[in-house]
Amino acid sequence: MVIIQVQKLIDFVTDVFSHAESSPEEARRIATYLTTANLTGHDSHGVIRVPVYIRWKKIGSVVPNQSAEVVLDTPSLAVVDGKFGYGQTVAPQAVKIGIEKCKKAGLAAVALRNAGHIGRVGDWAEMAAAEGLVSVYFVNAAGSLLVAPFGGVEKRLSTAPYCVGIPREGQDPIVLDFATSIVAEGKVLVASRGGKKLPKGALVDSDGTLSEDPVVLYGPYTPDGLRDHTQGTGAIRAFGEHKGSGLAFICELLGGALTGTGATSGGRRFANGMLAFFVDPKVVDTSDVFDAEVSRYVDFIRATKPMAGVEHVLIPGDPERKTRAERTRNGVPLPDETWAAIVNTARDVGVSETSIQRATS
Repeated sequence: MVIIQVQKLIDFVTDVFSHAESSPEEARRIATYLTTANLTGHDSHGVIRVPVYIRWKKIGSVVPNQSAEVVLDTPSLAVVDGKFGYGQTVAPQAVKIGIEKCKKAGLAAVALRNAGHIGRVGDWAEMAAAEGLVSVYFVNAAGSLLVAPFGGVEKRLSTAPYCVGIPREGQDPIVLDFATSIVAEGKVLVASRGGKKLPKGALVDSDGTLSEDPVVLYGPYTPDGLRDHTQGTGAIRAFGEHKGSGLAFICELLGGALTGTGATSGGRRFANGMLAFFVDPKVVDTSDVFDAEVSRYVDFIRATKPMAGVEHVLIPGDPERKTRAERTRNGVPLPDETWAAIVNTARDVGVSETSIQRATS
């Protein structure tokens, strides 16, 4: 295990993307968002993605330094084309548009299509919450067939994230952010590179056998080799049986089909689609009770008597806050295989050995 201090990790990942044709501003933006995912404990969407992003850039699946294009603009709705730019660039541009419209109208929606991997969707919920807005996100990943629908053994869905953010006055927002599969694909990637093992039965093979072995998704691989989900014989399972599978299906239709990205299918260019709604509580909450009622209900839930083996009943965002504090203080832990893959990618794009050594010194 390698432990890297936060700022050193951001600086190092910035150096990688600066050597891969991203502007200094974009490189640091990508590095900051990826590291933030690690800080919150979402290692699946953190710096482990560096080799994947660089590979996508090399084959033209993602394009550096893009600006999102507004293709439809009304007072309360915008359709935005990300033009396959890095998600950490075009997603905040789209969310900013939604925030600005919501502040004028009280309610707004943004449909983002053809975005590169947008990372941890909770980042965008936090961005809206910082402006005092409630937000809801339906996301798909076209071209990323990974998940078997309930009752099936073949890949038909992406991991189809769903996210809600709720602002709180003077406190961290409440953010619910999850893949509609038992695990995000990035968690399978983490497990394949020596990280946290998968939950029991997270994967299903083509014969219906449940498994926790990443080989089921990726096929055989070497420690530093490519992970290709098209080569495995099995799939990730949807969470919650028919309920999670149904929510994933809706994310595909709203985040994919409605935005113009397209619902997920095989053999096409990767792109995230996102349908986002923004609500201004100050407009809706005419009696000014929302924030106080949120606080009352949070306390009510946290005061629940825990079951055996559970220390405290949590609300969405509690684990992330705890992990962020620990890792900000102590550094970001990365499995040796994960760090080796990132370093190999850095060398491949021309990052100096001095920069590599500086990251871990």
